[in-house]
Amino acid sequence: MLRKIISIGILLAASGFAHADTTLLNVSYDVTREFYKDFNPAFSKFWKQKTGETITINQSHGGSSKQARAVADGLQADIISMNQSNDIDILYERGRLIPADWQKRLPNASSPTTSTTVFLVRKGNPKQIKDWPDLVKPGVGVIIPNPKTSGNGRYSYLAAWGYVIKQGGDDAKARDFVTKLFKNVPVLDAGGRGATTTFAQREIGDVLLTFENEVFLINKELGNHYDVVYPSSSILAENPISLVDKVVDKRKRRAAAQAYLDFHYSKEGQEIAARHYLRPRLAEVLAANQSQFKPLTLFTVDEIFGGWQKAQKTHFADGGVFDQIYSNK
Repeated sequence: MLRKIISIGILLAASGFAHADTTLLNVSYDVTREFYKDFNPAFSKFWKQKTGETITINQSHGGSSKQARAVADGLQADIISMNQSNDIDILYERGRLIPADWQKRLPNASSPTTSTTVFLVRKGNPKQIKDWPDLVKPGVGVIIPNPKTSGNGRYSYLAAWGYVIKQGGDDAKARDFVTKLFKNVPVLDAGGRGATTTFAQREIGDVLLTFENEVFLINKELGNHYDVVYPSSSILAENPISLVDKVVDKRKRRAAAQAYLDFHYSKEGQEIAARHYLRPRLAEVLAANQSQFKPLTLFTVDEIFGGWQKAQKTHFADGGVFDQIYSNK
């Protein structure tokens, strides 16, 4: 019997099947699950055709800040894909897992796609929600994920604050507006997918604030029971991606991991992103899908808040503005 097992092992080795497949772990945020279900097999096919090597991409999803902390604390991610640069910066700040200038390694500050914060309301829009001021009216239930743990939640918070500033208000007026908004938030889920479940399945709230790509997926998956409302202005949400250098070098996976990142910028990768309602950066793909991406007045985190690091320290660090607002809810 032992001789038979050894013989089988020799045959497998000779045919190449005894070699372990290459695996990569992409740690990502909550609402990219469906995108990567399509993207990863496409990359695996591309890599097989290019190198003859079989590659498996494993995924981990959750609230973006929680995911980023897990990688900083030792989760062996080869790739990290987030919805804000601040959640990747901590890999440098806490453990020098990546270089400080990681955003310079790929086009568009290493963000192959973008999105924005929009409103999802129940069919017919019974509360007649049209713009940001409607969210602070008495009796309107607003579902937003926790800005302390979710990039989705942070973008929603900053979009509301930025709306007031763009209307000519100052920080005091913006703080008052956001305070009123969060008084209308009945529950804070840890991530965007949890907030979607609260709104769509538990049927709590009148409006869900989430990424544009998420609202289209909700209607696709759960039926046409909702309407999308585009506010008069919103925030540009960039979706950065990076190698986790110390991990890929230790595992000798840099070439495959870099190719995985580059595939996000390829025409095929950008087309997959567009099918999942992520706004592509490649001009020809964006033009071909322009009908599904409504032109919007967008502002950036840099423009209104002086960048992500400053926004994080001021608004979302322990004891910051959000904690002050929510503790007095």
